[in-house]
Amino acid sequence: MVSAALLLVSVLRALIEVAGLCLLGQGVLALLAGSRREGNPIYQMFRIVTRPALLLMRRLAPRVILDRHLPLLTFFVLFWLWIILAYLRQLIALEAN
Repeated sequence: MVSAALLLVSVLRALIEVAGLCLLGQGVLALLAGSRREGNPIYQMFRIVTRPALLLMRRLAPRVILDRHLPLLTFFVLFWLWIILAYLRQLIALEAN
């Protein structure tokens, strides 16, 4: 049972890590490409990967948060979820010993 919980936490952590790194890459590419970012295929790939996380955060965040601030908020929430899941994974692994 512990191994199933450990696997679930590891998979969730990996998914959050991918979404967070894609948000980070999207932000760096937006800074580098400027207004031409919409035509960049890598930027489009980042948008496809990060869209579910951004849509979920839009539903959870209050309306006073502007849409242009949403990617930054999503990145910080994903970062803290990643940290919490790392701690939880360590607790589960220690419980197995």
